[in-house]
Amino acid sequence: MIIQIRIEKHIYSYLQEIYNTVTLLNNQDLRKKQITTDMKVLTEEVHKVAQNKKIEIDTLKIKEEYRREFIGNVAHELKTPLFTTQGFLETIIDNDITDPKLVKKYLERATNGVERLIKIVSDLDMITKLESTELKIEKETFDIVDLVKEIFQMLEQKAEKNDITLMLDKEHYRKINVFADKEKIYQVLVNLISNSIKYGRERGITEVSIEELTDKKYIVRITDNGMGIEKKHLNRIFERFYRIDDHRSRKIGGSGLGLSIVKHIIEAHDNHIYVDSELNVGSEFSFTIDKAIENTIL
Repeated sequence: MIIQIRIEKHIYSYLQEIYNTVTLLNNQDLRKKQITTDMKVLTEEVHKVAQNKKIEIDTLKIKEEYRREFIGNVAHELKTPLFTTQGFLETIIDNDITDPKLVKKYLERATNGVERLIKIVSDLDMITKLESTELKIEKETFDIVDLVKEIFQMLEQKAEKNDITLMLDKEHYRKINVFADKEKIYQVLVNLISNSIKYGRERGITEVSIEELTDKKYIVRITDNGMGIEKKHLNRIFERFYRIDDHRSRKIGGSGLGLSIVKHIIEAHDNHIYVDSELNVGSEFSFTIDKAIENTIL
C-alpha cells in the first residue's frame, strides 16, 4: 500500500504539471509528437511545445501593443495640422472675411498645415515601403563631396536664418566616389544636416566630414555644437515619432519620422548609422557607406 501510494502521488505530480501546461496548447501540437509512455520525456516535450506557444503569444502581444501605439502616434501627428487648417478655413468662411490681405494670410497658414500633412503622409509611405522592402535601392557611383556641397547650397538660407555656419572638412574637398543610391543618400544627408541646423545654437557650426574607415567603407560624419541630446534618449531617437522634447519638436516642425527613415535607408544599404551626443555640448551623427569600385582596395 505504501509503494502504491507513493507511485500514485508521483504520477499525480507529473499529471498535474502536464495539466497546468497543456491549457496553453492546441491538441494538434501534441499529436505531432511521437507518443511515449515515459512520463519524464512526455513532460519535457509538453514543456517545449508550451514554451514555443508562450513565445508566440508574447510576440503577438508586443505586435498588438506596437500597432496601437503606432496608430495613436499617427492620429496625434495628423490631428494638429488638420485642426489648424480647418480652423483657418472656418475663420474665413464663418466671419465672411473679404479683406484680400487677411484672406491671403489665413490661406497661407492653412496651406502650411496642408504641406505638413503631405509631408507626414509621404514619410509614412516611405517608411512603410522601406520596412516591407518594396522600395528598391538603386546603387550607382557618385561623388559624395559634390552632393554635400549641393545640399549646403540648398540649406544656406536656412542656416543663415538660424545663424549656423556650414562647413565641409577642408581635407575632403577632393573627389570621393561612393557606391549607393544617390537619391536616398541625398535624403539622408538633407535630414541629418537640417536637424543639425534646426537644433543648433546661435552662431553655431555644422560640419560634414568623410573619412576612410576600411578598404571598402567610408564613414560620413555630421557634427555640430548645438543643444545635444541626453544619454537616456540616444537608444530611442531612431524610433518612429519619438521626440526628445515634444513641445520644442512640434514648434520647430517635422513629421517625427525623419531619423527613422534615415536609419532604414542606411540599413537597406547594408550599412550602419551611429549617434554620439552630450547635452549642451553637441551631437555627431555618422553613417558608413560603400566605396565606389575604383576606390576599393581589392
